[in-house]
Amino acid sequence: MNLQTIIKELDLQVLTTPKDFTKIIPAGGYVSDLLSCVMVGAEAGDLWITLQSHANVVAVAALTEAAATIITENARPDDSVIEKANSQDVILLLTPQASYEVAGKLWNLGIK
Repeated sequence: MNLQTIIKELDLQVLTTPKDFTKIIPAGGYVSDLLSCVMVGAEAGDLWITLQSHANVVAVAALTEAAATIITENARPDDSVIEKANSQDVILLLTPQASYEVAGKLWNLGIK
């Protein structure tokens, strides 16, 4: 399943510069707000689900080579964070849903 389909199915808002999301195929998913756990546990190509929205999220997403980062509960990052994400080729997505709900929906879509 490609990222464009996931964005549509979960009604996610794209915060960063749009790309051809049909070419991005997430490998799996990871849910955590503890950045050190993400750095150890997330794998390249995972969708990362978090409530965090500060600049360090961009650094961790870039380090782990996340397919995209889904920020939950409408915890919208500042414009400076979005600019940093764009400069580091990190995809930030936003949803009003809770992390638990997003993870369940991704699981039901086949993202394991």
